Amino acid sequence: MPDRNSTSAAPTAKYIFVTGGVTSSLGKGIISASLAKLLQARGFRVTIQKFDPYINIDPGTLNPYEHGECFVTDDGAETDLDLGHYERFLNTPTSQANNVTTGRIYDHVITKEREGAYLGKTVQVVPHITDEIKRRMLLLGETGQFDVVITEIGGSIGDIESLPFVESVRQLRWELPESSSLVIHLTLLPYLRAAGELKTKPTQHSVRDLRSAGLQPDILVCRSEHPIPPEMRRKIALFCNVNINSVIESLDADTIYSVPLLMLKEHLDERVIKKLRLNGGTHPDLEGWKDFLGRLKNPTEEVTIALVGKYVELPDAYKSINEAFVHAGAQNECKVHLRSIQSEHITAENVAQLLHGVDGVLVAPGFGERGFEGKIAAVKYVRENKIPFFGICLGMQVAVVEFARHVLQLEGANSTEMDPMSPNPVISMMEAQKAITQKGGTMRLGAYDCELRRNSKAAKAYGRNHISERHRHRYEFNNDYLQQFENGGMVASGTNPDTGLVEVVEIPNHPWFVAGQFHPELKSTVQNPHPLFVRFVKAAIQRHKNEL
Repeated sequence: MPDRNSTSAAPTAKYIFVTGGVTSSLGKGIISASLAKLLQARGFRVTIQKFDPYINIDPGTLNPYEHGECFVTDDGAETDLDLGHYERFLNTPTSQANNVTTGRIYDHVITKEREGAYLGKTVQVVPHITDEIKRRMLLLGETGQFDVVITEIGGSIGDIESLPFVESVRQLRWELPESSSLVIHLTLLPYLRAAGELKTKPTQHSVRDLRSAGLQPDILVCRSEHPIPPEMRRKIALFCNVNINSVIESLDADTIYSVPLLMLKEHLDERVIKKLRLNGGTHPDLEGWKDFLGRLKNPTEEVTIALVGKYVELPDAYKSINEAFVHAGAQNECKVHLRSIQSEHITAENVAQLLHGVDGVLVAPGFGERGFEGKIAAVKYVRENKIPFFGICLGMQVAVVEFARHVLQLEGANSTEMDPMSPNPVISMMEAQKAITQKGGTMRLGAYDCELRRNSKAAKAYGRNHISERHRHRYEFNNDYLQQFENGGMVASGTNPDTGLVEVVEIPNHPWFVAGQFHPELKSTVQNPHPLFVRFVKAAIQRHKNEL
């Protein structure tokens, strides 16, 4: 075991490791993002990374019902949805380096073994897998760009899949100089209604499991439905070997965006700064955040927007879209009520009933034929009834197919994803995709440039003509039909300057009918609500007023 004082050079950053116990979905991502926001507000340069224990290389091939949405970064990485929280809170982009899975670790180690890099040694979890995990845990901190790197460990303590990550943290804490790292453990204090009190035993057991793996938490963040009495904090501190002022209460919040202020009230950032001996920080500047919360919680308008998709039963499947509406709603001082509608349930006969009373309709992204015709019916209804419409990725492709069928009267118009033999394939597979056989990580991914047509609705929303947005798709608008669409009243208001691919379509004589091949929701943050969502909500507000 190396001497912790023998490290040749001091690390360029401090490291915070966030683990969780008792149950999943306690909110490690929100706590990590909230702490990062508080440290950022004090002037520190902060980033967050997520280490996931599943064997998939990335979540790109996972069903949204399994894992929620797949969040795409500028550099084309398909990542965990928690990276969306990181970006929305910090207003700084993440990258491939911010999300690592067990699958990626093993893939790297096995590739090295096949190349003979281990000189014939037996490749084992310790040290080869843990060494690779540690290398990646330190990568962002060694760039010199950050003062603090927060690492969220996915899963719960005790999960067999998480053990290599926990062991890696144990080794790192021993190898790094003192005051260079700390462990925050997020746990649950369940409330038993029959007993009428909170119970600390699950937290005690969770910490015991963590300590049996060689990690002593420095700070405990306790999720609870009720305030934690002082005597209970003392009990937790005593049984879990932490200072009483390092037992942090995390009550259920009305919105995730309130959590940074709740953690500020609990002095979480102060405890971290003291334990890590961070120098140079200032008083936290959260005026912009508080202003956002004020507008979010005190709306002067309200609208109802239908979210039409095939995964609506799981809110996390469209997490970034939901949050983009929160940001855009606050910007407009408007409460956005989302009405989720399963696209499989929509027909030409019931679409008017399902969309009755909505002020706008967003057709969500997705893959595959299921629910496609329901989306077609929804788009036809909003186009004909002048209801504000916003289409994202597949939502744009649906809008194109609907227009081709019902306005241009192109018989059998479709996407080749849905009908490979369509006589009018107005949406077709990108040329570069046709020879690809592997599914994972092979789509058109990441940020691409787009030139917007002057005075188009999209250009007016952005306030500029050149933009960059993130993509995740294999199919595209078929430019063989472009002139027919332009003549028929649907214009290509955004194109890629290098390839000529259509990125945005809109109908100029409609109050708001805009659809993009890209995913604008992925770049919406508290500090910078996405302009297309802001304008869409504004159009919905106008319709709501006109209908009164």
